[in-house]
Amino acid sequence: MSERLEDIAAGMMATGKGLLAADESTATIGKRFDTIGLASTETSRRDYREMLFRADDAMKSCISGVILYEETLFQKAADGTPLVDIIRAAGAVSGIKVDAGAKPMVNFPGETVTEGLDGLAGRLKTYYDAGARFAKWRGVIAVSDVLPSYGSVKANAQALARYAALCQDAGIVPIVEPEVLMDGTPGDHSIERSETVTAETLRIVFDELNDARVSLEGIILKPSMVIDGKHARKASIAEVAERTVRVLKRTVPSAVPGIAFLSGGQSTEEATAHLSAMKAGYDLPWGMTFSYGRALQTEALNAWGGKSENVAAGQRAFSHRARMCSLAATGGWKKELEKAA
Repeated sequence: MSERLEDIAAGMMATGKGLLAADESTATIGKRFDTIGLASTETSRRDYREMLFRADDAMKSCISGVILYEETLFQKAADGTPLVDIIRAAGAVSGIKVDAGAKPMVNFPGETVTEGLDGLAGRLKTYYDAGARFAKWRGVIAVSDVLPSYGSVKANAQALARYAALCQDAGIVPIVEPEVLMDGTPGDHSIERSETVTAETLRIVFDELNDARVSLEGIILKPSMVIDGKHARKASIAEVAERTVRVLKRTVPSAVPGIAFLSGGQSTEEATAHLSAMKAGYDLPWGMTFSYGRALQTEALNAWGGKSENVAAGQRAFSHRARMCSLAATGGWKKELEKAA
């Protein structure tokens, strides 16, 4: 394998660029399509993602990598071009979601553990041969007054570490994603509770990564921001930024090349504003950018509406949102808004 993990990770963290999370499962994208009255078929899913990947303004200027669902990794565009080739031609790298989802954890009511390690080594080789150079695995951490338990955090951290080690052995950069839920049940936790849980989760995750002998220089961390629960939102943009940076500085080694935030149930504007505040207001030891799904796609999906005559409109909407995220990744989003006003 000629590509160094460190070089792939550095490319993913290119200044002013971020990751497009287009790895929605068939069930999830079906729900998204329901909002525009479109049936989810292999063809409609391909057409939608091709629309995004061919948006040159966004892809070439703002997107460094695309996380794909397994179906998409092997799909071809309407003209027969592999979708991974379209992504590569735009200067971005293809990645692949490899976990099998969060499943209820026996003896741990209300908590889950992510599955998918069985046979992963073989699948990674197939994905590498198909063009994937990074992967994603999501661990889900529920929050309440009593959750999470140490056992559930430990189990998810161990799975993330085993996955990361297998990825690096296959020449693939692992995105390590421990998501502390903002919108779970009951979703009324304070930002103080979020900060405590996020800090402890990240400490355990990095302990497990070290125990598994994972090279930290060859990973990307994809955490949630420190934010109060969906049903208890009070924190300002500045407070979210301050608490998130404080947790990261206390728990994430400087050897990690980059942090790419998930949006995690935030609105498009919130996710953009919080990232920009962190980049503009703090001296950070790692690269920092976005890895957004809905926060990048919602406007494009609505503008496209599943109609071929609206492809250009969908691409313009995607390009606009990608540019806003790009500005946030350099700390300039707020200044751009003030200039426009």
